[in-house]
Amino acid sequence: MFAVGFVKYGERTWALKCGTLESIGASVKTQPPAIHKHSHRQDEASDEEFLVRRAHSLFHVCKRAIVDSSVIEKDSVEGQEQYTTKMMRKVELWALMEIELSLMYDVLYTKAAVVHTAAGYLVRVVSPLTIAASLVLFQLTPKDSHIGADVAITYVLLGGALFMETTSLVNALGSSWTFAFLSTTRWRWLRYVALCNGRWDSLRRRVVSLHHLVKGGFPGGSSTNRYKSRRWSYIIGQYNMLHLCTRPADTLLTSPLLGRLARTLGPNGWWDRKHYSGTVKISVSVKKHISLHMGRLYKHGTLNSLGMLRKKWGEEPLDRRGLYEGILKDSLGVEFQEGIIIWHIATDIFLAKSERAKAEDAAPRVEAIVMLSDYMMFLMVDRPYMLPGQPQNRLYQRTCENLVSMRLTDDPEHPNRRRRGMIKNLFRVRDGPASGTSRASERRDLANRLYDEYASRRFSHDAPRLTYVARLAKRLLQKERADGTADSLDLVLEVWTDILVYAGNKCSRESHAKKLNSGGELTTILWLMAEHLYQVSLEEA
Repeated sequence: MFAVGFVKYGERTWALKCGTLESIGASVKTQPPAIHKHSHRQDEASDEEFLVRRAHSLFHVCKRAIVDSSVIEKDSVEGQEQYTTKMMRKVELWALMEIELSLMYDVLYTKAAVVHTAAGYLVRVVSPLTIAASLVLFQLTPKDSHIGADVAITYVLLGGALFMETTSLVNALGSSWTFAFLSTTRWRWLRYVALCNGRWDSLRRRVVSLHHLVKGGFPGGSSTNRYKSRRWSYIIGQYNMLHLCTRPADTLLTSPLLGRLARTLGPNGWWDRKHYSGTVKISVSVKKHISLHMGRLYKHGTLNSLGMLRKKWGEEPLDRRGLYEGILKDSLGVEFQEGIIIWHIATDIFLAKSERAKAEDAAPRVEAIVMLSDYMMFLMVDRPYMLPGQPQNRLYQRTCENLVSMRLTDDPEHPNRRRRGMIKNLFRVRDGPASGTSRASERRDLANRLYDEYASRRFSHDAPRLTYVARLAKRLLQKERADGTADSLDLVLEVWTDILVYAGNKCSRESHAKKLNSGGELTTILWLMAEHLYQVSLEEA
């Protein structure tokens, strides 16, 4: 028992060492990409299981990317390039990225890198045998001098340990990581016995069914539920500056009770970030739009030799339309986060004044624009470590102060609505942009007032960014009136999509890795997707 405990704690220490980016980088340099030829066999596996196997087969791309070594060297495995391209075809790319990131989470934050090795499997086979031997020896030992309660407790502890170690062995053997190990093992006889004869597939199905049964389902339940834990939730954060700046004044009847407590115990900014942010689920249409944009973006010639985007954030859709000059070029800002602030407020103004945005057929595009705009602002305010470039906290705070000073202090059209909302606001925990609060008209009023105040100005020393904001909104409205089509909506949507992809591409690898521990981020999905598309672009060049 002492030997088993010693080895187990040694495993934990070794897993901590193996779960660092330095260790992953060292393994990438010394180990060639693993080719799992058995992942092509879909006749004996469900669609979801087949996708998991392909994720393991392409996992070397994720590992190379996370340590900033995504370019495959010339001395890599022969035929690996063509193999990667084949594996990428006819695969639901979003689901594949989610599963690969879940595998990376296993490497970084669990003992997968240690368990699923020859030594790890040996430990799991020996451990239950050792504990069973201890149990038999204790059974054969005379117990006349021992207290009955102590004997019973010892039996319970040994039996529990035997059950836990047996469960650990079965889970390890039935894990998808075992498929990856068996596919690349040097012992051909083991690969033949386990994979070619279908014995491992049978064990895998039994283990998955048992897990599903323990969690309250039924044996043979849907594969969607079985692998739900490996998939991203498609939930993203939302934060809107105009929504924040039209919040009720801090009075006794309008300020939430928790907000007063938060301001008493800590800084006011923390409460504003948490209380006035929300969440929304990405729609299928938005996913499809992002995929099409990335497919067009990641063609040969749009990336440098390191797989990084050559152009500035938002430049590609503007340049493609011949608009990357003058006001639109300046609106992208000198720093990345400055560009987010300018485009975020200008987008709200444009949607408030655009006639085309009010059309029924434009609703999906408007929804996507608002979703991406509020998401990028959420990252800038609540998770700036997920964005490239220098933080713009002072610019953000100054812009908020200017917007608050411009908001209408009274609401003569809706006095009853304000009185009804007072009691509700006292106990409101979240007041996000899409929380259902009735401040949409106030946000439109603030957007219109901002446009009227700054659109005709050439420059304002008090609020220079608001001048850029109003001029950008004016340029977009002029383009809409000149074209008479929905091209302005498409332009705004593509600019935000380009900003989103740029954020994922330029974010530090350490930030992507750390965010996996708390559920992952949309930009992390897009970063890994870009790495795969870049790999394919190299192979097809």
